[in-house]
Amino acid sequence: MASSSANLWVLLGLGLAGILIMAKKLTRAVKEDFGAFIERLQLLPPPQPAPPKAPHPLTGLTFAVSDVFDIEGFVTGFGNPDWSRTHEPATFTSPVVAALVDGGATCTGKTVVDDMAFSLSGENKHYGAPTNPTSPARIPGGASSGAAVAVAANYVDFSLGIDTDGGVRVPAGYCGVLGFRPSYGTVSLSGVISVSGSLDTVGWFAKDPSLLRRVGHVLLQVPYTTQRNPRSFVISDDLFHLSKFPSSWLTQAVIKSIEKLYGRQVLRHENIGDYLALKIPSLKSFHVKQSNGEGKSSPIRLLANVLQTLKRHEFRQSHCEWINSVKPTIDPVISGQMTAEVLGPVDTDIEKCQTIKGELRAAINALLKDEGILVIPTTIDPPTKLGAKEIMTEEHLIQTSTLSSLASMSGCCQVAIPLGVYDKCPVSVSLLARHGGDRFLLDTLQTMYTSLQEQVDIASKSKSSTVVTQEASAEMAKEKGNQAFKDKQWQRAIGFYSEAIKLNSSSATYYNNRAAAYLELGSYIQAEEDCTRAIDLDKKNVKAFLRRGTAREILGYYKESMEDFRYVLVLEPNNKRAAQTLDRLKKFFV
Repeated sequence: MASSSANLWVLLGLGLAGILIMAKKLTRAVKEDFGAFIERLQLLPPPQPAPPKAPHPLTGLTFAVSDVFDIEGFVTGFGNPDWSRTHEPATFTSPVVAALVDGGATCTGKTVVDDMAFSLSGENKHYGAPTNPTSPARIPGGASSGAAVAVAANYVDFSLGIDTDGGVRVPAGYCGVLGFRPSYGTVSLSGVISVSGSLDTVGWFAKDPSLLRRVGHVLLQVPYTTQRNPRSFVISDDLFHLSKFPSSWLTQAVIKSIEKLYGRQVLRHENIGDYLALKIPSLKSFHVKQSNGEGKSSPIRLLANVLQTLKRHEFRQSHCEWINSVKPTIDPVISGQMTAEVLGPVDTDIEKCQTIKGELRAAINALLKDEGILVIPTTIDPPTKLGAKEIMTEEHLIQTSTLSSLASMSGCCQVAIPLGVYDKCPVSVSLLARHGGDRFLLDTLQTMYTSLQEQVDIASKSKSSTVVTQEASAEMAKEKGNQAFKDKQWQRAIGFYSEAIKLNSSSATYYNNRAAAYLELGSYIQAEEDCTRAIDLDKKNVKAFLRRGTAREILGYYKESMEDFRYVLVLEPNNKRAAQTLDRLKKFFV
């Protein structure tokens, strides 16, 4: 009896220990408040006006603000403990925060931003990454990560963030909520810590388009005008081809919604890369060190490099003195971006940056005029997995800000719109209007939103039938790529092969074919990556080993190149190309 009683206590003890271990694991996985808040507080609105005056427009709503907005009596932390330690509490509340409180909303806290609001990942090394409610294993996006998470997790009705190079739009896309970046200069930045003065804007998040618009009416202070319908929707085909999601899946809900509401006559398609190359002559003279060949011929990617150059320069002007004086512990992404090698010839570049900004704004205004809308994906990639090494690289920063660069550099307004989930990742598209078209854009969103979601539901219900036809569609895209390759249209071939990969990522042939096109373009890093992926899928793919060996030889990876050609001879002992190349490389080493 005593023995069984002892066993019972042991079992109970093990059970309790298991519960405690599981509780700790859950605590690590999902922090309290999803890790969105850095500080809780309460700013209450004034009493309601007596009838017959109208009630405050935001009565009964709650909101949070990113930790870059001053609130009287509280230290603005800027995502860095050393900043908090070396700065005094704010002596006044940011006018935008005050306007929302005066409008009837209650502020409930400050939310996490990336270290010094500089990055776009949402991973803060000091406070951790807020948990993405839509994809908990993936990053929430930054810089305004906590503000996006607070809305996505339903802790507040709306929130404020800072958007420099995508700081509101990227986390909105990653967390599956609405995110609005207003036209540059239309919302006061007083009482907001600057990241890059000529790029910063105050942005906001919400789940409800009518609420997003109500907040806009308070902050933009634009006079009431009769709502106008868009006269044109420009679908950027080339930017949708950049996306890792199938472009047809991304655009079908938008196109069907536009046709239903406004008719087919308002739709047109545009290659934005070609348009930028034509309309922004100064872009051709802007030279940066590229990590791949593709960026050299891609105006939109080059625009992202211009954006980051300008951002780095203005960030240094604002904060370099404090960094040198305090020597704070800062994110390696910041320190890596501040080196002389990355900065380059600043004075010349900055003058070009400003010229490019002016040319881009004129180009976007000419493209859209007063009543046009540009439709693009919100981001190229789905959110990266937490802790991934590539998050720390400049390449990740450029890639993530590529599509954001259009609005950031032109100063036009943009809204990110969630379109459900594809392959367990949130999907988002964006609508852009010319500078000053903020109310027009918010009104258009209000009109389109319900129809968009209906089209997404229809697409989701028919997903099973879509999956059945994906392999056939992928083969059709591959054949189009093969024809383009034969016609020596290398970039076009890459587009078709990329579409095939989106539809069926388990085919070694698609990666191998794209690698061949990359080799023709001189994009050797991409060619090597595609060949490696093809080999992972098919260990006996001779062409993939030959092409990877060629790419590695040109890149100077001679040892690895020889290994590839040796393995070709294992698979095909009589392969003359491999034997001749291997003999040449051996002589080179001797």
